Amino acid sequence: MSGHFPFSGKANRVAVFAFFEDLGLSLELQERYYRWWHEWARSFVLKDPDLSCTKAVELSGYPFGQHAHGNFHLHDYMWATPMLDLGKFIENVIFPKLDEHAMHDLERQHDQMVAQLSQEATQHPRPAPPEIGRYRHT
Repeated sequence: MSGHFPFSGKANRVAVFAFFEDLGLSLELQERYYRWWHEWARSFVLKDPDLSCTKAVELSGYPFGQHAHGNFHLHDYMWATPMLDLGKFIENVIFPKLDEHAMHDLERQHDQMVAQLSQEATQHPRPAPPEIGRYRHT
């Protein structure tokens, strides 16, 4: 049970990048998407007796993961890689603890949040890509 999220299954950072690209999310909106997941995961972990003892320390900082502060090859998509790190943590550690009802509720909340971000993205479009392109070594 993995839901329908950009980090689900065999996703990589390019899949998350494509998700952000498809929605037209600016860096600010990408971070808001990431922060929604970070807060959801942190809240879940702190409320779970087992996870609060074993995994809470991993979510004590912001952003999460070993790639938390790197833009890597994605110009103006620095949130793709941290989102993948956090997403794989969620998929492998939290999702197995959710029952079908909780997963459907999460999918509904996610769809609402994505719809809101999509609406904001149309009102405040992302700047045009630079001449160097989206992919580059940094």
